[in-house]
Amino acid sequence: MHVVITGAGRGIGKALRNRYSAGGHRVTGTARSGGEAVKLDVGRSEDFGALDKALSDDAVDLLICNAGVYPDKGQTIESGFSPATWAEALTINVTGVFLTVQTCLPALMRAEGARIAIISSRMGSQELAGGGSYAYRASKAAALNLGRNLAVDLAPRSIAVGIYHPGWVRTDMGGKGGDVSIDESADGLVLEFGRLNLATSGCFRSYDGRDLPF
Repeated sequence: MHVVITGAGRGIGKALRNRYSAGGHRVTGTARSGGEAVKLDVGRSEDFGALDKALSDDAVDLLICNAGVYPDKGQTIESGFSPATWAEALTINVTGVFLTVQTCLPALMRAEGARIAIISSRMGSQELAGGGSYAYRASKAAALNLGRNLAVDLAPRSIAVGIYHPGWVRTDMGGKGGDVSIDESADGLVLEFGRLNLATSGCFRSYDGRDLPF
């Protein structure tokens, strides 16, 4: 199986990359810093040419859209949420996901039973609205909406799409207060990605297999 993972340079993305590689799968990872991965900043449309070139005429069985940012952590209504903050959150967490799917679509269509996993968050659920973190929540809600609509449009092409909450993970983004380790999140996500098919396409699930409200 050929797996493509964005944001594979650290955190959950790196853990997923290690697991699929250890399982004998071929992995193409991307990272803003490049290194052993394809150099890709999903917030820069001009960077996607490098990913397109890396895939060439290859097939992709599983695309994991993991790259993301949380630029408004701890900001307040009175003093935070600048236009630049909103632009960063929406560009990377939403547009970046779409451009990744768009770039990988030809390769996904070359595979049989291809799957796309979009990392969103329970913070993007309208029913679970908890206030604050407006830019992050809005961007993750948009990523959820994007995934649901992609599931409809890509079903005729036999490509399944799932949207996932990785948990509150102890990473640079999640902070030390998270209640889930990177290993626990990655192990659960790998299991959930493996269960994704056309019958479950459009699902919104937690890393531990729970269905989440939209």
